[in-house]
Amino acid sequence: MIDVISSAFSSLPPETITIIMFGSLLVGVLTGFPLAIPIGAVGVISGYLLFGPRSFDLMYARIYDTVTNYGLMAVPLFVFMGNMLEKSGIAKKMYDALYLWFGGFRGGLAIVSIVIGTIMAAAVGVIAASITMLTLVALPAMIERKYDKGLATGAICAGGSLGILIPPSIMLIIYGPVARISVGRLFMAAIVPGLILSALYIVYIAARSYLQPGIAPPVPKEERDVPFATKSILVLKTVAPTAVLILAVLGAIYFGVAAPTEAAAVGAVVATALTFAYGKLTWGVVKNVSLSTIKLTGMVLLIASASTAFVSVFLSAGGGAVIEGAILGFPGGRWASFAAIMVICFVLGAFIDWIGIIFVLVPILAPIVPLLGFEPLWFAMMIIVNLQMSFLTPPFAYAMFFLKGAAPPELGITTHDIIRGMIPYVFIVVVTLGLMIAFPQIVLWLPSTM
Repeated sequence: MIDVISSAFSSLPPETITIIMFGSLLVGVLTGFPLAIPIGAVGVISGYLLFGPRSFDLMYARIYDTVTNYGLMAVPLFVFMGNMLEKSGIAKKMYDALYLWFGGFRGGLAIVSIVIGTIMAAAVGVIAASITMLTLVALPAMIERKYDKGLATGAICAGGSLGILIPPSIMLIIYGPVARISVGRLFMAAIVPGLILSALYIVYIAARSYLQPGIAPPVPKEERDVPFATKSILVLKTVAPTAVLILAVLGAIYFGVAAPTEAAAVGAVVATALTFAYGKLTWGVVKNVSLSTIKLTGMVLLIASASTAFVSVFLSAGGGAVIEGAILGFPGGRWASFAAIMVICFVLGAFIDWIGIIFVLVPILAPIVPLLGFEPLWFAMMIIVNLQMSFLTPPFAYAMFFLKGAAPPELGITTHDIIRGMIPYVFIVVVTLGLMIAFPQIVLWLPSTM
């Protein structure tokens, strides 16, 4: 029976195989199983039906190359760095310092959330840690001072999600080896778009708070009546250590002193030293950070292995040529093809984990990008910024689940509050994508100076 099915399946044209494989993958994802299971299952079953037992040799060789890629060694190091920094308590100290400076403005506490999210993004790179920190530190303060729940939760979700874009981002580390682009260049390319996105978030909060004063009242003067010198010293003491960590990592990469993997090792050491300096380094902290690092790294490598199996079979079956022909032949020219790719990424981001999207979609698209006449580095950043929306768009908006899980129940935060707060930031990401299209040097200038 299996031989009959295998013969019938292998005789199908590549177009039909492409539809069957992606259709089966979509059905598998919608069943709710962990992402690696449907991706790996479709790859293994399709491979056996198409090529027989020799498909396992093909998948094994490519999976081994993927999981032993030197660039991916940076993943556990940066994850360790981010988790260790979260345990240091630096975010709480930073919030207390910036609270005194911005609390007097309408929407000031929400703006502080974006500022801290931006700073921590350049030091943590793991959005679960960033959003959890901001939820525990900033959300109670905003709700206590009568901030609109949508504005408060939206600022935390948007600011915390910047960790997936601003380097050292785990997404950038994974994207580089998959697309065969330098991770160091991706790091530099992401800095300016990340800062623009952060600035637009702040402008939105300030403008809305000005137009609707009741949703974000200023903090009473007596709560922030601290001498200028004291406020300045507090900011310096909290921001300076994090700045040292950021410069140690990104500076080493920018000036060619170290590759991202070596820079990640430096960052892990510096983060551990900071945690020790703040008196938070205990055996329990080391154990928890190590376990969370192992879990996240294991998840990444499992999805990478399953996705590699799927893509290996898909490309060997001629699916890559089918996708290439469909994209290059899309009516309306290369910009219409580009728009179609962006829409596909946006839709997939609402249903599939970004790790799966990168490991499945990017190897298929990477060879097509030069044929469309786009700079691969610029195109990579367009995909990465696009996937920023995946954390803010239901039903699988990870930022929403991280915040809901960490928010104290007594604050009365509902899913509706969070969704209502996140939606405006999705449109801001779209505006940023438009700026990157109109001005490609937003992406390409800094890498060109390396």
